[in-house]
Amino acid sequence: MPMDIKRILYATDLSYNSVNAFDYAINLAIKFDAEITILHVMDEIEGTSLNMVSLYLREAQMEENLQKKRTRIREEIKDHLNGFIDRKAADNPEIANRIKSIEICKGYPAEEIIKKADDFHCDVIVMGTHGKGIVSQAFFGSVAKKVLRRIRKPVFIVPLPKE
Repeated sequence: MPMDIKRILYATDLSYNSVNAFDYAINLAIKFDAEITILHVMDEIEGTSLNMVSLYLREAQMEENLQKKRTRIREEIKDHLNGFIDRKAADNPEIANRIKSIEICKGYPAEEIIKKADDFHCDVIVMGTHGKGIVSQAFFGSVAKKVLRRIRKPVFIVPLPKE
């Protein structure tokens, strides 16, 4: 059965390797005449950290500060991604036409990637991996590994290049 890819979810953590994964997403989009949704997930703040901050700030003040910070971070991330797309599109103007949207959400990355892939009716997911050592993966796992274990769609995992 031939692949029919029309919607690609490109999940990025904004790391160095995300550039390589984006190149794969663009190549797939051009080859299959598909659109790309870019997704960045901001990690949840751990409960212990929130408890510590709440000792010093009232709950309403803390929530207001968090909301302001989230808004500022979202804008910075969108600016960063738009600049990145513009730089890539300078070499190939078709790239900008392939980007459907830039989505930024808060949550646990693997869960949000899986949820958004379904919400946006994506056919495939493209993401990079840091390729951390076996010891750290054995204890902490990776977002890529968690996504692969739970999703029922094709996932392109782009490893960190050797250089």
